Parts: sequence; C-alpha cells; structure tokens
Amino acid sequence: MAARPRPASAEARDALRDAMARLAAGDQAALEEIYRMTRVKLFGITLRILGDRKEAEDALQDVYINLWQRADRYDPARASPISWLATFARNRAIDRLRTGKVRGGSVGIEEAAPLPDESPLADALLVDAEQAAQIHKCIAGLDKRTQTHIRAAFFDGQTYAQLAEQADVPLGTMKSWIRRGLQRLRACLEASEKA
Repeated sequence: MAARPRPASAEARDALRDAMARLAAGDQAALEEIYRMTRVKLFGITLRILGDRKEAEDALQDVYINLWQRADRYDPARASPISWLATFARNRAIDRLRTGKVRGGSVGIEEAAPLPDESPLADALLVDAEQAAQIHKCIAGLDKRTQTHIRAAFFDGQTYAQLAEQADVPLGTMKSWIRRGLQRLRACLEASEKA
C-alpha cells in the first residue's frame, strides 16, 4: 500500500517551524523565509485591527523586529508557528492602539482585500482543512456567549476591556469567561489530537 502524500499545508507548516528554529539559533536568512511565508496573513491581521495601512505596516515591522530579538521564545510544543505569529501580530496591533501610536485616518475594507502576492494565501498553506474544521467544531461546542467573546477577541481583535464594556460586566469577569472558554477549547483540541 502506497503512503498518502502529505498535504502542502503540512509541508509549509514544517518549513515555517524549521525556519523559526533556525532563526532562534541566529540564522539571519531564516527571518527572510519567515517573512515571505507569513507577511500576507500577518499584515491582514494588523490592518483589520488598526484600520490604517501605514499603521499596519509599522506594526508588522515591529512584529518582525521583535521576532528577530525573541525567536528563542517560540515553543513548537505549545502552538503552531503561524498561530504564535498571528497572536504576536494581533497583540502588537492592539498595543499600538492602547499606547495611542495610531495617527488616525482609516482605510476602507475594500482596500484590504487586493493585497498583491503571487503565492497562495498563508491560510491555505499553513492550516490544513481538517485542523481548521476541528477548531470550528470545538468553538461551536462552547456556549453562545463564550463563542461570541472568543471570536471577537481573537478573530476581530477586540480587547478584553472593549468586550467587558459591551457586555456591561467587570473586566475581571470578562477575562475569566474567556480564560475558561479557552481552557475548554484547548481540552477539546487536545482530545481530538489524541483520537
């Protein structure tokens, strides 16, 4: 029986994981590979949160500078490389909002769509359909309130403070709700990996 070929997304994920390890070991060329493989996805995240192309570019530059300085903090046992980088980009963009570095002037969403790039989208390369389906299945298993808050925080870039204000609850309560939801989500994903 012939072995099934590995999906391109698994190969891309392995290539990114390898580049992250080489960067942590001081290989400068690895940063260029990581940039090439992730720039579109990470720029999309920063642009969606900041709403300004220039600000998103500045935030993205911060991401790669900090990655160069802190690549050794990536732990492949805890997260996929693209998930770690996406969280890093999201947090960097939110930090810029919090510190008031954003100058204002927003870009319409229609300008965010035509990002020039010849290669396949990062999502198609780095997250295979089975894993994405499992994540959505696990999120769907959460109660509606938790689903809404987790999606708003991690997919829409809203801060815990914004969510707490919208729900009219104390910030600590919102953090607890999301933390418990993430724990249930993690348990579901770990169970599916073992199955």
